[in-house]
Amino acid sequence: MKAIERLLLENKAWAEEHLSADPEFLNKLGIERECEIFWIGCSDSRVHADEITNSEPGSIFVHRNIANSVMTTDINLLSALEYAVDELRIRHVIVCGHYECGGVRAALRKTRPGQFLLNKWLKQIKDVYRLHRAELDALATEHERQRRLVELNVIEQIHNLAQTSTIQRAWTTRKAPELHGWVYGLDDGIIREIAHMDADTPLDPLYEFELGPLA
Repeated sequence: MKAIERLLLENKAWAEEHLSADPEFLNKLGIERECEIFWIGCSDSRVHADEITNSEPGSIFVHRNIANSVMTTDINLLSALEYAVDELRIRHVIVCGHYECGGVRAALRKTRPGQFLLNKWLKQIKDVYRLHRAELDALATEHERQRRLVELNVIEQIHNLAQTSTIQRAWTTRKAPELHGWVYGLDDGIIREIAHMDADTPLDPLYEFELGPLA
């Protein structure tokens, strides 16, 4: 059986299973729900926000990309962030990385010619390595460096979020959302919070916006 055919069959089985357990399951999905969380995660197929947090469909608004990155040039991410903050009025933004991340592992290696777009994407993770080179190079093994870079990358993405006008405007007007940096362990299934920022967290003035009506 082809992989695509299997997915379609599994979808039917999934729908039948949920409707058997709760005949109103799909009707409930059609009802607009209050969503308090915006999740920025990695595209890795082993890390699904709903599954690893045991959350019901509709409770988490999700954006995923390689190595859970927050780039100020990524219109896709920034559009999702603006919608989540301004329209859904979410209360929490989570950046969730994970150990054994392929994007982080690739960023630790030399740039490969021919991977034009991927190289550009991984550059910012390489920049995180450069900023913390002394700490990372002092670690004994590449495995330890990979794990620590996963953590440092999540922390850097939290700072990138705080430097957006969308977050700063929301912090000024409604003292929300809180920003959380999480790392998920593939070996034990546990999520650990390693960074947190809220509206009272001081920012480097270099990154502060003068927030006017059009900011």
